[in-house]
Amino acid sequence: MNKYIFPLTLGGLGIGTTEFVIMGLLPDVAASFAVSIPKAGYLISAYALGVVVGAPLLVGISTKYNPKKTLLALMAIFTLFNALSGLAPNFNSLMVLRFLSGLPHGAFFGIGAVVASQLAREGKQAQSISMMFLGLTVANLAMVPLVTLIGQAMSWRFAFGIVGIIGAITMFFIHKWLPDQQVSENSSVKEELQFFKSGKAWLILLITAVGFGGLFAWFSYVAPLSIHVSRFSPSFVPYIMLLAGFGMVVGNILGGIMADKIRPDKAAILLFLLQVIILLAVFFFSDNQYFSLVLTFLCGLLAMAVSSPINMLMISTAKDSARMGAAFMQAAFNVANSLGAYFGGLPLAHGLGFNYPSLAGALMALGGLGLSVFFMLKYKSADEASPVRMVLH
Repeated sequence: MNKYIFPLTLGGLGIGTTEFVIMGLLPDVAASFAVSIPKAGYLISAYALGVVVGAPLLVGISTKYNPKKTLLALMAIFTLFNALSGLAPNFNSLMVLRFLSGLPHGAFFGIGAVVASQLAREGKQAQSISMMFLGLTVANLAMVPLVTLIGQAMSWRFAFGIVGIIGAITMFFIHKWLPDQQVSENSSVKEELQFFKSGKAWLILLITAVGFGGLFAWFSYVAPLSIHVSRFSPSFVPYIMLLAGFGMVVGNILGGIMADKIRPDKAAILLFLLQVIILLAVFFFSDNQYFSLVLTFLCGLLAMAVSSPINMLMISTAKDSARMGAAFMQAAFNVANSLGAYFGGLPLAHGLGFNYPSLAGALMALGGLGLSVFFMLKYKSADEASPVRMVLH
């Protein structure tokens, strides 16, 4: 890994940890504040809302500041509000703090993706971006299970304290290792807002929200799928989650390599097609434990493999408003998470089995595939769709 990318990877580790660790600690938080688990689930929504609100707001504010100072400020906000979350005196204050903790999420990844692409050698931009998102995948593989165990054994408050420590370490490495980059004299909020006029960029966001929803439909219900369909013991589920997390790490690296070897739109089409096939295989073959384990790894792999091609597609499309475009990609991922969980749960609400969410996911991945094919046919210029090195602003 390029050492200049390491601070971005570390930031991704912290962000991924705080985003997902709350899911395993909901019962503990609910008991601590004497609220129901469904009400505690609002903490997940509060964070997601912070991501959606913070992406355009903080990117817009940061247009006149160089990326290093901006990323340092974003991580300072992240560190502060996560640390304060561990000290929240009541449920309502924790709700507010979770919203505030989510504000820098999209802007950090958005600006970080553009910085990573600029720091990369020519032809290695997507791999550089994938290294930033490696932190997110390692969070799912190792940090989230570890911090969840610590939170359950000691107190959920320690989990947010650990995230705060990761944030502080990230700030140190941003200061020490991330090089300064110049800000364009023409940089302005108006220039960033040009993103909203691009039908092409909005189509990429739609591809993300629909296509990625397919894997979230599967992942949201992977535990009951493993227990009730594959007939694994509940005690084995953490190992299945680790297997999925390992697949995400591998997929993140492979996706970056793939996006540098072929056009990002073609890479996305191929990966969405594979998602459809694998999710259908989950629906039909999850009753076999060996197949179930292999498919779990492959689903995790494909979940992250398409991330780098889609992000490169957005960066090359948004051009002068690349920060805003990359930041909005994080909002689109959160929409995909919500849509996937919702549509994956519909069959269950109608009494169907726990393999049916993967069928709903296959349909969503098919939607992403169709939209990607439409994108390639509508914007088939190789120059438009290929990764380009931009002037960061």
